[in-house]
Amino acid sequence: MALTGKMGSYDRDGTSKYERGDSRKAKFTKDKKLRSNLKKMDNQYKEALRSAAGTDLLLQEEAGFLEAEDEMEKTFKFKQDEIAEAVDSSTANKKFDLKLPEFGPYTIDYSRNGRQLLIGGRKGHVASIDWRTGALDCELHLNETVNAVKYLHNDQYFAVAQKKYTFIYDKQGIELHRLNQHIESTLLEFLPYHFLLATAGNTGFLKYHDVSTGVLVSEIKTKLGPTQAMKQNPWNAVIHLGHGNGTVSLWAPNMPDPLVKIQSCRGPIRDLAIDREGKYMAVSGTDKTLKIWDLRKLKEVDHYYTQTPANSLDISDTGLLSVGWGPHVTIWKDVLKQRQSNPYMNHLIAGSKIEKSKFVPFEDILGVGHQQGFSSIIVPGSGEANYDALELNPYETAKQRQQQEVRSLINKLSPDTISLDPNVIGTVDKRATSIRLKPNQINELSTEEGSSKMDIRPEVKGKNSALRSHLRKKRQNVIDQRKVRIEKNLKMEKEARQRKYRQDKGIPEEKDLLGPALARFK
Repeated sequence: MALTGKMGSYDRDGTSKYERGDSRKAKFTKDKKLRSNLKKMDNQYKEALRSAAGTDLLLQEEAGFLEAEDEMEKTFKFKQDEIAEAVDSSTANKKFDLKLPEFGPYTIDYSRNGRQLLIGGRKGHVASIDWRTGALDCELHLNETVNAVKYLHNDQYFAVAQKKYTFIYDKQGIELHRLNQHIESTLLEFLPYHFLLATAGNTGFLKYHDVSTGVLVSEIKTKLGPTQAMKQNPWNAVIHLGHGNGTVSLWAPNMPDPLVKIQSCRGPIRDLAIDREGKYMAVSGTDKTLKIWDLRKLKEVDHYYTQTPANSLDISDTGLLSVGWGPHVTIWKDVLKQRQSNPYMNHLIAGSKIEKSKFVPFEDILGVGHQQGFSSIIVPGSGEANYDALELNPYETAKQRQQQEVRSLINKLSPDTISLDPNVIGTVDKRATSIRLKPNQINELSTEEGSSKMDIRPEVKGKNSALRSHLRKKRQNVIDQRKVRIEKNLKMEKEARQRKYRQDKGIPEEKDLLGPALARFK
């Protein structure tokens, strides 16, 4: 649509594609107040067009992936040295290796904004590093087994699942807390919007701990043996657990039973990964299978076979899937959309075994923890470049980090809000009007419930009454006003029930022949 008049300048600015409807309609009225309001709205509309057109340079439609020149050339044959020579110097410097053969194998974790790297060796070596500059924040030698490491809401605190208990340390490596309730944990996950630390391991329990208040929120017995794998769904904060019988179970802290159980593999689950939108899940098992599941329909989409069982899975912000099997790391592109015949990239760490692979947020980098230490490789197109600085800012200052921490604590969500469909919270009750109760029906229902309390009950000991349960708690030789009042209410309720029973049977009431003074000695 070609625009004329004043709107002609907006075509040169590239704003015409953001318009909604025909803007050439006359906006004239005799009412001065209405005309000024219309003019103000028109100016706001034009300013919104300019703002939307100004973001075109920042929002690129397609990320920079590797591309082969012809059909004979394959992208998975490109070596890391060749990629490092082709990219810019700042990206090439992000590729590095840490030779740590004494304390491996190493598990890794990145902070939510991607600035900090946390590595944990099985033999007790833990370190927090600013991997861009190489600055070491802290280094610990714990002299006991380290099973998992995890950053909390920012890089100031991290949790370490050690041989028996789970510990929380600060950025300087000072031990802050020992979580005695979390015994023999081998897997850690953190829910940033609920401030919940989830642990699972050899005991078969899934435990949620609120790190802002220090309260153990939930302790769920899975009844499925030791937990082999654990990941959270970023979309709805549901925890996915992989078990030894090949099932994947979905859990929420307010439910004692799993929300969903999926039979995925014939053998134990090795690892699983969920994409950022919460639509797809990748599961690997000891039967050398790699399966893609659609979580919206709970249906298997595709399956692949690996030469050896895959130990580590991770999905990047742009949908790339990394599979760590043996000494190899294979990256698949568009594997969540359609079946792929060839991988996107492949990397070999000779003489080592992959323990953990994880994509760096907002960067085209994949971190790999293995038997001999840590490696960082370049994966073009894996990072999300257009980030929201009000949500996660990789370049935040100390002041911004403090303000963000306060805001996130104020906006902390309750554990009861975790469900399969988070959009159901706050919606209107869609029940038909025919099944809704009218005011007169509510009164009738309340009277029926009130009369049912006085019905004749079988001669059994009532142990579940609220009043009796309170009296059981107050068994000590202390008489307070509430205890006396409760005993009086129980006695009156028993007398009323007996009186109603005599009326129904037609038994006349006994006259008090002794008088009120002597009747108490019956």
